[in-house]
Amino acid sequence: MSTIDSTACVHAEKCGGCQYQGMSYDDTLKIKEEMVRDLFSPLFDLKEVYRGILPSPDILGYRNKMEYSFGDEVKGGPLTLGLHKKKSFYDVITVDGCKIAPQDFDEILKCTLEFFQKTGLKYYHKKKKEGYLRHLLLRRGRNTGMLLIDLVTADFPEGEINEHELLMRYTDALLDFQKNGIVKDKIVGILHTRNNSPADAVIDEGTEILYGEDSFSDSVLGITFHISPFSFFQTNTRGAEVLYSVVRKYVLAAKEQEKYSLLYDLYCGTGTITQVLSPVADKVVGVEIVPEAVEKAKENALREGITNCEFICGDVLKALDDMPEKPDMIVLDPPRAGVVPKALKKILSYGVKDIVYVSCKAVSLSQNLPAFFEAGYAVKDMTVVDMFPYTKNYETVVMLSQA
Repeated sequence: MSTIDSTACVHAEKCGGCQYQGMSYDDTLKIKEEMVRDLFSPLFDLKEVYRGILPSPDILGYRNKMEYSFGDEVKGGPLTLGLHKKKSFYDVITVDGCKIAPQDFDEILKCTLEFFQKTGLKYYHKKKKEGYLRHLLLRRGRNTGMLLIDLVTADFPEGEINEHELLMRYTDALLDFQKNGIVKDKIVGILHTRNNSPADAVIDEGTEILYGEDSFSDSVLGITFHISPFSFFQTNTRGAEVLYSVVRKYVLAAKEQEKYSLLYDLYCGTGTITQVLSPVADKVVGVEIVPEAVEKAKENALREGITNCEFICGDVLKALDDMPEKPDMIVLDPPRAGVVPKALKKILSYGVKDIVYVSCKAVSLSQNLPAFFEAGYAVKDMTVVDMFPYTKNYETVVMLSQA
């Protein structure tokens, strides 16, 4: 039987954010271990290759990014700001006191909610497609103590209130929280993003700076990354250091057995893994389909003085056709859906001895593995990293080697 954790979130019964609040952290790890065994045991023998699950260094307040929604908890009720109720697409509960978000996020959430409750402005109603307030996006540099705040709204309703003056008063309220010591970390930027999309997501249709800068920085394994509001960056910084250390360990282990100089990092995003691996390879080539992510990766490498990384913008399936050099080793970090069959076939055709597969969705990895086995690969080593404490999610890193 699970033991009760005294630090359980007060919102655990209603909030849809976490699945394992109220349990001890050790018990949540056991559940995830069982999930791993159930999923992968039918595919290969875990006994010799599975290294267990590595815990997150931070288990409370570990999130460096939160996307809160404006809404109401009951139809016609007062304005709320937080996360969706369990099994609800519309109801939003205010989650001040969230256990996986840092304390400063709670304070900024409360400041924002109190400010806009006084204005009488309405949240954006997805069915009616009317209203102003949509989301509050908060990002934090875990190792730098920097905060970036982005208020996301639809177009301002016509009326007596001037939007610019309103946003300036909101900015002053946030800065007063910091001045008075309520917010401990440094607010480096306050932004306003316009979003009139019908989708219930944070979509950038134009962002203005209300205060400071439009980006912040954080460091991972000694490398500083500059992050914009919408850049991908692992949501658990200390957990990411554990994850990337595993990847680097696998790459180094392969290098000791097989001399190589060229490493491909496919689905590289903003190039975090690419740059973390730069000290252990002669050259690393990252491939990513999102142009903005590639530009950020290039800018960051230049800023950090990393000269042995190259970034290519394109779909992995098509980009590989134009790659002039055959890699000595490949790292894969695909999206949640995994690697599509055509791209996987092309990746496997290189016939490199070692491939490291980083998966944020273990089911997708399990669906991709049979293709590796058919191509003559076997799982040589496997480690799970608990990047998302108190949720059902985890990261899996697998070393696949030619027999």
